[in-house]
Amino acid sequence: MMDIYPGVIDSDPTKLQERHYYLLSELQTLVKDLPSSFQQRLSYNTLSDLALALIDGTVYEIVQGLLDIQHLTEKNLYNQRQKLHCEHQALKQELLRKHKDALQTCKSHNLALLKSNQQGELEALEVRVREEQKMMDKKIVAEMDQKVIDQQNTLEKAGVPGFYITTNPQELTMQMNLLELILKLQQKESQSGLQ
Repeated sequence: MMDIYPGVIDSDPTKLQERHYYLLSELQTLVKDLPSSFQQRLSYNTLSDLALALIDGTVYEIVQGLLDIQHLTEKNLYNQRQKLHCEHQALKQELLRKHKDALQTCKSHNLALLKSNQQGELEALEVRVREEQKMMDKKIVAEMDQKVIDQQNTLEKAGVPGFYITTNPQELTMQMNLLELILKLQQKESQSGLQ
């Protein structure tokens, strides 16, 4: 384990108990900012177990690492979607340019047929664009869902109470609230020089 908090690991039980009490007290204060429905679900025992998991600071590092990975993933997916959008814009511009050129050289007796064909090409491109965007969006949702599962699994293995693999919206919200508590406590400790 990392020795972020000097003297906490392999130290006397009194220091461990003091650190646990401090973390529990801070968590109890932070919980008051959560919606009351979630406050009721966070028992004293859950908060006490969370404080125990946070004693050596390893969980803070894990959470920060997971956040960094999530932000990189989000940025990468956003960039992929933007690239697809730009490709689609370029295709549409190219098609419109091609149509304009064809209209300028078209004989008047073929104009109606040309316009009809061009409308069909434009509609086909728009259908293709919508389908590709839908596929990209599904890929993004699937990848973000996988990130959530990876995070739940990692935090469960790290012994953080309340974390396990679930897709239940209420449980996901509870896990997000627990993460918020961890991040706020980490921020408070780093500001006060305890980290």
